[in-house]
Amino acid sequence: MRKVGTVFLVVWAVLMTFVAGGLVGFEAMRLFGKSNLDSKSATSAPMLDQAGAEYSVDTTGKWQSDWVRYDGGVYDYNEDIITFLVMGIDKDDEVVKEVKEGVDGGQADALFLLVLNPHNESIKIIGINRNTMTDVDIYDEYGRYMTTMIAQIAVQHGFGNGMEESCEYQVKAVSNLFYQLPIHGYAAINMSAIPTINDMVGGVDVTVLEDLTKFDKKLVEGEQVHLEGQTAFHYVKSRDIKLYGSSDRRLERQRQYLNGFIRAAREASSENTNAAVQIFTEISDAMVTNISADEVSYLAPDMIKYSFDPTDFMMINGKTTRGEDLEEFYVDEDDLYRTIIEVFYEKVDNVD
Repeated sequence: MRKVGTVFLVVWAVLMTFVAGGLVGFEAMRLFGKSNLDSKSATSAPMLDQAGAEYSVDTTGKWQSDWVRYDGGVYDYNEDIITFLVMGIDKDDEVVKEVKEGVDGGQADALFLLVLNPHNESIKIIGINRNTMTDVDIYDEYGRYMTTMIAQIAVQHGFGNGMEESCEYQVKAVSNLFYQLPIHGYAAINMSAIPTINDMVGGVDVTVLEDLTKFDKKLVEGEQVHLEGQTAFHYVKSRDIKLYGSSDRRLERQRQYLNGFIRAAREASSENTNAAVQIFTEISDAMVTNISADEVSYLAPDMIKYSFDPTDFMMINGKTTRGEDLEEFYVDEDDLYRTIIEVFYEKVDNVD
C-alpha cells in the first residue's frame, strides 16, 4: 500500500521539518517531548510474562518487573525506545476526510512499526502482514463497541471516523498483537500520496519482483525500473487478489521499495535541506498523525545520526492460509516473541 513510501518518511519528514527550520524555544520544548511520548502509550512494557515465557521472580529481590527470561538469558525492556505505528490507508482521496461511524474508515493495507533506539542509535522497521489474524474490536454505526473477534488486522482501521479514532483503534490492535507493546505515536497516510512522496525524492530504483503489467506495462518481472508517479503507486499498492499469497508478495515489494526510498530520501535531503519540509507540506492533507512539535523537538537532534540498512527491516514469519472468503495470515508466535526480545529488550548480565 502507499504506506510503504511513508514509513520512514513520515517521522523523518516531521523531524527534519523542525531541524531544518528551527524552533523558538526548541530546548524548552524538548523537556516536554519524552514525557508526552510516554504518556501516549497505554502500557509501559510488553506483557511477555503472559505469553508463556520462562518467567520467575528472583529470590534475591533483584528482579525487575519488566525483565523476562528467554533462551537461557534474562532481558530488560528498553524504556528509552520510541515506537511509532505507520499506516497506509486504502483510500484514494487527496484529502483525509472524516466519515460516519461504521466500516468506511479505510483498511490499513500497510502496517509498519518504526522503532528508534537511542542506546545504539539505530532505526528498525517491523512489517506487519495486513492479513494477520488477531483480535479486532467491532463497533456499530453509532460507534458503540459490540464485540471482539478474530479477523484480519487491517480491517480495524475501518471502524471509527477514518481519522484519529480509527488510528487509535488500529494502534490498540497492533499493540495487543505484540503483547501490549508500548506505541508512542502514529501516522496514517492515504495511498494517494505515494506518487507525490516518491517523485519528491527523485524516484526509486527497483528490480521488479513480480509481473505487474496488468496494472502498469513498465512493471515486468526482473526488469530494473526507475519508479515515478503512478508506476510507483502500482508497485507499492497493487496486487492481484485472485492470486494466492498476493498480500505476502506485496509486503515483500514494500520492503524492497522502502529500502530504496530511504536511500533516495537521504540523497535528496543532502542536496536540498528543505526537502523534508516540502514533502511534509505536500502530504499533510493526506495524513493523520498525533506526533506533536514538542515530541519532534525531543527526537530530532539525535535521530539524524541514527543508522539504518536493509537488514534493519524485519518481518514476522507465519503462514498464509485460505479462509472461507479471504486469505488469512497466522503469525509464528515463536518468531514474534523472538523479534520482540531482539528489538525491544537488552540482555541483563550477572543475573541468575
